[in-house]
Amino acid sequence: MFEQVIGQQDVQQRLMQLVSEERLPHALMLCGPQGSGKMALAIGFAKVLLSRTANDEAMLRKLEHPDLHFTYPTIKLPSMGSDHKPVSDDFAQQWHEMVMGGYYFTMTDWLEQMGGENQQAIITAGESDALIRKLSLKSSQGGYKVSVFWLPERMNIECANKILKLLEEPPSQTVFIMVCEEPEKLLDTIRSRVQRIDVKRIDTDSICQALKDKRGLSDEQALRIGRMANGSWRQAMELLTADTENELFLDLFQSLMRLAYQRKVKELKQWSEQLASMGRERQKRFLAYFLRLVRENFMYNFHEQQLCYMSQREEDFAHNFARFINEANVLPITELVDRAIRDIGQNANAKIVFFDMALQMIVLLIQK
Repeated sequence: MFEQVIGQQDVQQRLMQLVSEERLPHALMLCGPQGSGKMALAIGFAKVLLSRTANDEAMLRKLEHPDLHFTYPTIKLPSMGSDHKPVSDDFAQQWHEMVMGGYYFTMTDWLEQMGGENQQAIITAGESDALIRKLSLKSSQGGYKVSVFWLPERMNIECANKILKLLEEPPSQTVFIMVCEEPEKLLDTIRSRVQRIDVKRIDTDSICQALKDKRGLSDEQALRIGRMANGSWRQAMELLTADTENELFLDLFQSLMRLAYQRKVKELKQWSEQLASMGRERQKRFLAYFLRLVRENFMYNFHEQQLCYMSQREEDFAHNFARFINEANVLPITELVDRAIRDIGQNANAKIVFFDMALQMIVLLIQK
């Protein structure tokens, strides 16, 4: 049932123990970083709960079991009416295609699948109404009904309040499995009504072994990618396919550092405008990448290879640049980027956010 899960043996055992000891709560929440396998664990556990007959197993292999329900963030397409509140069923075909391609995916993948790369996906009140209707029906197969809820932190407040009522008075034989990356954004009352299970980053040994078993990598290749993946199977896959987005992000990082060092304000303004032209999800991914490279360049100064997780091209740049990231500025730079991530997430003007960040880098790079 957990065949797509990489590592995470302790979580698998804990979930199975809930069943064997008959202590299954009506609502679970798997919390952890992106790429750690939360959705793979959720779907695997849903299969455990729903698999009673050979027919169940056949339907679950295709994720077409009538008692398995998925809830996920959606966008509003131009073809939708002004009064329409998008719901998961509007994108059921796209969701099924993506999930059947593998259980390790990101919001970026989902936005591309829906055709809304530059939008902010949310879970609307219409979704909560639809879910209440679905779960009010009796189980089709006579067992559990399982609701897998991806990224509940993206619920708007109206939806969150309705889901809270559903959790307070859950339908009979219904199990909610929430897959969450930012639990602090959920209502306290929702968090108090679910049993939280923290999913840690995947251990490097498990990623390396999976790279060798599933992708046929050599020991050396698997170790380099496994270390750089930082506990994320998704990141390992991106590194393995030489992700072009990371190449773009490295170019942007190098450009910012060189222009800031040379104090070329006009070119820095053009740099900020280039970033501002990208979608907000991509902007947030760049900032996350930026933070990682700041950390790696700082660690590079200690000349301990086992502490650094960089591609060959990133390491080549760090050879000359790393000395500019030091004890005096590593924390201020990190705080600066964290603020930018927060501001972009709150829909601040991207040109202003990135130009301000670029100008402050001029000052921060000369601190020693």
